Amino acid sequence: QVQLVQSGGGLVQAGGSLSLSCAASGRSFASYALGWIRQVPGRERELVATISWTGGGTSYGDSVNGRFTISKDNAKSMLYLRMNNLNPEDPAVYYCAAGGVWIGSRDMTKYEYWGQGTQVTVSS
Repeated sequence: QVQLVQSGGGLVQAGGSLSLSCAASGRSFASYALGWIRQVPGRERELVATISWTGGGTSYGDSVNGRFTISKDNAKSMLYLRMNNLNPEDPAVYYCAAGGVWIGSRDMTKYEYWGQGTQVTVSS
């Protein structure tokens, strides 16, 4: 089993920045990809970013590429998402997730483990 516990999120003005964190525990992540996925009510889940736990390769969704940065700290088993230049398209519940998938995979069923989610709200 893998446990994912998120922190961060909250309210930020448009154009501002916000950081999310995800603490992982349990089994080894040697063969896992980890990512951030967001969901807006009434819409399908959207892949935000993914990263290889061991290799460090990253992949980003088109809507966030250039604005968001995914990173990790292997020693601390931490996953991070830095969100810059937030805009009205970004408010959502953000989830960290992990699974034995290729980075960039959009098949949400392949992400076996999920954090509890955290709300990101953008004001203007």
